[in-house]
Amino acid sequence: MIRRFGTPPDGARRYKRRPGAYVALLRGDDILVTRQYLPETMDAPEIQLPGGGIDPGESPIPALHREVYEETGWHMTPPRRLGAFRRFTYMPEYGFWAEKLCTIYAARPTVRLGLPIEAGHEAIWMPKSVALRVLFNEGDAHFLSQL
Repeated sequence: MIRRFGTPPDGARRYKRRPGAYVALLRGDDILVTRQYLPETMDAPEIQLPGGGIDPGESPIPALHREVYEETGWHMTPPRRLGAFRRFTYMPEYGFWAEKLCTIYAARPTVRLGLPIEAGHEAIWMPKSVALRVLFNEGDAHFLSQL
């Protein structure tokens, strides 16, 4: 059984399974996170591990490299899998309720190619100790605390 973080599922709702890959990008005691701004759908920006959904036909590792580049502008070393968790949430950018199956990895950033190319994302370096307090979801924080 894959551990769940966050709100339990509502039995009256239908959830679409949405697999995703996310990464803790560590450099010394610092971690690279993203601040996601979606003013039309959120009251406040969210601090998240870089990553996102795995598109149909896409494998997790190429999806992770793509998402990291889009959200941070960085490339990374080959990632090491840490584990996975589930989270039930509404995804306003897609207009549906999702059972997010989040696989978490660890890697090191290698080179920054530019600014994030995905709208509404800002790449931020912060101490790991700060990230543990401000990450938007408990699952991300759980896996970061294991490193």
